[in-house]
Amino acid sequence: MKQLQRYLNHSKIDVLFKQNKDDFVVTEIPLYEFSGEGEHIIVKFRKKDLTTWDALSIFAEQLGCKNRDIGYAGLKDKNAMTVQQISIPKSCEEKLNKFNHANIKILETNRHNNKIKIGHLKGNKFFIRLKRVTPMDARKIEEAISRIVNFGMPNYFGFQRFGIEGNNYEKGEAIIKGELKEKNRKLKQMYINAYQSHLFNSWLSKRIEVSKLVDAFAPKEIFEKLNLPLDIVKNMKKQEHPFKLLPGDLMSHYPFGKIFHVEDLEAEAEKFSKKDRVATGILCGKRVKIAVDLAYEIEKEYDIKIPEDGARRFSWVFPDEVQTNYKEDKNWMEIQFSLPKGSYATEFVAEVIH
Repeated sequence: MKQLQRYLNHSKIDVLFKQNKDDFVVTEIPLYEFSGEGEHIIVKFRKKDLTTWDALSIFAEQLGCKNRDIGYAGLKDKNAMTVQQISIPKSCEEKLNKFNHANIKILETNRHNNKIKIGHLKGNKFFIRLKRVTPMDARKIEEAISRIVNFGMPNYFGFQRFGIEGNNYEKGEAIIKGELKEKNRKLKQMYINAYQSHLFNSWLSKRIEVSKLVDAFAPKEIFEKLNLPLDIVKNMKKQEHPFKLLPGDLMSHYPFGKIFHVEDLEAEAEKFSKKDRVATGILCGKRVKIAVDLAYEIEKEYDIKIPEDGARRFSWVFPDEVQTNYKEDKNWMEIQFSLPKGSYATEFVAEVIH
């Protein structure tokens, strides 16, 4: 897979980050408060060294229900300590009191009227520990993080999306081209989703590359290099945010809201800098809105016709509640932050340490 563009310009920071239960902790932020009454028991639990699928199977087996009876909002990493909520039928209550597993700890229970469904999630809080961090590294990391606090970060799909070998998207592309047949419906869907994600990442990387060129060169040179109108290049050059908007970009209010095309480039760029809205990128497919004008000139390369439903995804996200704590005696840098659902903490780390 081609190396993705990083928008921060510092060189690689050579520290150690390992995804494990001690150095990587993920806590779900539910979409809504649970009502305290209803036909579904909400179980908040902590797991380690298990995928969400593993945990659901363990709960189903011990509670005497089927996996599909259990509701969950999203999948969590295996190589981490994770805290999340599931909903189970009220009929499982008695067996829940006897639940016991070495890698799962039930933290609290509640009740709610509805079963938890995929996407019933506001976001996730993360705790990450970097090791072998010298005092100079710590300063570089804090400087990079302060830029991310100010400007946000690219909303790339993380490596987890692409499978252990990192090549699931190639299988997805081969399926779309009719070069590969996959009978397993879930695997086929996963490969095609990985291909959509790869195209999105490639589009975002290209847009960051264009933005960096705009920052680095004079308008006349950009006009010649990128064949963009000179007045547009001058407008992009003035934009405060490092991700430069183009005429025809499809914007969304942030953190949620309707999608609309850019008309007044200057006004939208200012609101983007204030974290009020962001440009969106294409997850190609059916029934998806597309950019227009100059923005589509770049997007069209990644707008592949596939039979799946398409969507728009934020190109950029703004981490919240960011804190750092450098422990010089241990050479550890501890970082806490939250991200909206669908965004990857590993991409936060990748942007910081390159």
